Amino acid sequence: MSQATQKEMTLFTNPPAQKLRMFDSQLVVPAIVDSFRKLHPRTQLRSPVMFVVYVGSIITSLLAVQALTGQGEAPAGFIIAASVWLWFTVLFANFAEALAEGRSKAQAASLRSLKQTVTAKKLATPKHGTTWLPQAALDLRKGHYILVEAGDVIPIDGEVIEGVASVDESAITGESAPVIRESGGDFSSVTGGTRVLSDWLVVKVTANPGETFLDRMISMVEGAKRQKTPNEIALTILLVALTIVFLVVTVTLLPFSLFSVAAAGAGTPVTITVLIALLVCLIPTTIGGLLSAIGVAGMSRMMQANVIATSGRAVEAAGDVDVLLLDKTGTITLGNRQASAFVPAPGVSEQQLADVAQLASLADDTPEGRSIVVLAKQKFNIREREMATLNATFVPFTAQTRMSGVDIAGREIRKGAADTVRKYVESLGQPYPVDTARAVDDISRRGSTPLVVVDGGRVMGVVELKDIVKGGIKERFAELRRMGIKTVMITGDNKLTAAAIAAEAGVDDFLAEATPEDKLKLIRSYQAEGRLVAMTGDGTNDAPALAQADVAVAMNSGTQAAKEAGNMVDLDSNPTKLLEIVEIGKQMLMTRGSLTTFSIANDIAKYFAIIPAAFVGTFPQLKALDVMQLASPASAIMSAVIFNALIIVVLIPLALKGVQYRAIGAVALLRRNLLLYGVGGIILPFIGIKAIDLLLTAFNLV
Repeated sequence: MSQATQKEMTLFTNPPAQKLRMFDSQLVVPAIVDSFRKLHPRTQLRSPVMFVVYVGSIITSLLAVQALTGQGEAPAGFIIAASVWLWFTVLFANFAEALAEGRSKAQAASLRSLKQTVTAKKLATPKHGTTWLPQAALDLRKGHYILVEAGDVIPIDGEVIEGVASVDESAITGESAPVIRESGGDFSSVTGGTRVLSDWLVVKVTANPGETFLDRMISMVEGAKRQKTPNEIALTILLVALTIVFLVVTVTLLPFSLFSVAAAGAGTPVTITVLIALLVCLIPTTIGGLLSAIGVAGMSRMMQANVIATSGRAVEAAGDVDVLLLDKTGTITLGNRQASAFVPAPGVSEQQLADVAQLASLADDTPEGRSIVVLAKQKFNIREREMATLNATFVPFTAQTRMSGVDIAGREIRKGAADTVRKYVESLGQPYPVDTARAVDDISRRGSTPLVVVDGGRVMGVVELKDIVKGGIKERFAELRRMGIKTVMITGDNKLTAAAIAAEAGVDDFLAEATPEDKLKLIRSYQAEGRLVAMTGDGTNDAPALAQADVAVAMNSGTQAAKEAGNMVDLDSNPTKLLEIVEIGKQMLMTRGSLTTFSIANDIAKYFAIIPAAFVGTFPQLKALDVMQLASPASAIMSAVIFNALIIVVLIPLALKGVQYRAIGAVALLRRNLLLYGVGGIILPFIGIKAIDLLLTAFNLV
């Protein structure tokens, strides 16, 4: 290959975009511009509540023009001021949505900037060492085979079919530590745009250009493409119903006022401007203006946690989840089991067992194998020996034998799971000690893993591997329990080990010796009870269960099948992220519920402000309802309209950031929301409207 061609192998030279502050100028300025762009009628129709305000703004603007000609129904200054603040109400709602979308668009723009043209090494035959030809990444298709070597950028998504290499995925995940990708197993998936740091890989292309993981990420984080979720649609229907009720009531008030004045022969009828102001203040404009922003912000918070959700429905479902299925290894436990004790068989000393166990583990590169070598050295100062000097042959672990070990001068030393080793010993016609079987059960009850060691068919004893439960995980599960969420640990361990670890971790239930079929059956059983289930997975064998779960988080390090089956992808490949995902989903629902409660509650204060002011000319007795003692009817109406607009601005940070997450049950949460946002929503408008009235009066603005 020419040097020029090699230089073309560059991609993702830009680092991931840094997180922007909520009111960063890079977000605010475009959001202000978008606020005016969103004044298009078609855009406004997406929010029926705000569309009513939009139409009201147009009508009052026309009335203001009429008033300037000297034919107005009220003073021109009053109508103009009312019209301006109604337009501000619409613009502030547009700004909230645009600001939320801006955060998502900034994330998408950062990802889009990483896409560049790259030349791939296309193989005619899917085998390393065969001839390859340069091929533009845009011309690659599913089923093609490519070679990527150290320093190359992986041009498109694929599955490794040959080789093992260290890959830098920092452009996607933001994590600087490289990861290992290899053929077979659950770590064979590679993502276009990541860079190979060492060795080589033969990759089978699994996506066409435009359908890659990066392309899906960009479309998923684009706030403008977000579809409304079922709960959001249901809430919108409720808000529309309330708006229609208030609209019908308001429309009937004008002829009623005209009739009353005519019948009494005194008083002044209510004006159209005042009725529009009344309508806008009574309908739930606060939540109507912030509803879309809350949903977009939920997706954005998920992205900030390095989780890509395929839809807002997935984020919302996370908030409704009441059953969590969690893998034991890596989620509940640290995953690297460590040798903690040697339990010799009858007639064998602990040192003899340690010596044989170390021999069986010298070439074992797993964390468990290395820990056995270290423990033997620490307890008995047994030094490591070179496999070459011993003329030993390492016997690797396989799925068929489920054992590993060494062959040394006719000695067959093996270590493995208790049931497997027992069958192996009995097949050689050797006895399996009762004391060893008892030791295996005792170790399992403690939540540890027993590893039986055999030398030439003779059982030497058991190595106890301690699986460490993560610190603080028990408290997290207690929080979930208080929220009414059931936690279920999934493990391949036997029932005794699983029960011990489940008790130590504080999970509610466990599934031991789990197979893919067992996981799928368990999920369906919970769903049959009407419960929503969340789970994580990374392997092809997890795909059926992921496809069945309501919230399915696939690990980015996992297989393509797992990613396609899930409705979320965790870029950090951290199984414990499921807990954070549920919290983000809960927070979004809590935010929506809190602001809906506040929006409906603060209408009460507006009743006392605007209704007496609007109809005092028709019914002077209504002056008694002016509990806030506002300066004048005009001041009361303007104060209510201004407060109605400004409260949207005040609540934008809360809508985007979300209310503070609290691990409490649904009943306690409802009680707290009613107290804080219900009672608070009643009291705050009284204070706000009165303060605005005093300012308007002080500066003679009404």
